[in-house]
Amino acid sequence: MATAASWKPLLLRALDSNAHLKHSAFFQLVLPTSLACFSYLILIGNYVAGDYRLQRKTFQSDGRLQIEEIKHCHFGEICWYFTESWEQFRINGKIDIIDGANSDACKLQHREKAWFASSLKSRLQYLAPAPRLPDISNGSGEENQLDPSEGPVEAFCLLLFDPEQVDYLNLKSNERFIFTSRSSEQGFKVWMSEKVNP
Repeated sequence: MATAASWKPLLLRALDSNAHLKHSAFFQLVLPTSLACFSYLILIGNYVAGDYRLQRKTFQSDGRLQIEEIKHCHFGEICWYFTESWEQFRINGKIDIIDGANSDACKLQHREKAWFASSLKSRLQYLAPAPRLPDISNGSGEENQLDPSEGPVEAFCLLLFDPEQVDYLNLKSNERFIFTSRSSEQGFKVWMSEKVNP
């Protein structure tokens, strides 16, 4: 039987208890149209939009990767495993891309804020040759230059992930819960949980 509950405290607790492990901030994004997973991504925060205060997970990506695939599909699954607490989160939801061509001023401002919150080393990666293409540099060692005060480059994308279903598995306690969202009469997202067999 489903009951009202949120998965967010479970994720926050997992992030907190695994915080000393740097790799715990990384997860994979899988697209239903692709057999391969997206690159490892890192959570950079939450995005609160409009009057509904809809909290979405925010992460950044190189627009030269599989962004076109996301533009055609808009759905994906985050796969996140915490090695120390033995917890797995599979989070299904919608993906919104914020690139330089986005017409929403609020979203563009959020993109710029995320750009400047990134380290200079991280920002320089977006000026490097396109990922996954043959390396034709011949070891020239040329370094890209970036003015730290300049805004986001074209390749920098911010991805907003709006969760719709969460499959949570705790291997230590051998418990599994499925969290499903629905809209309330007031238009707010409400989460229901159901304990299922692991």
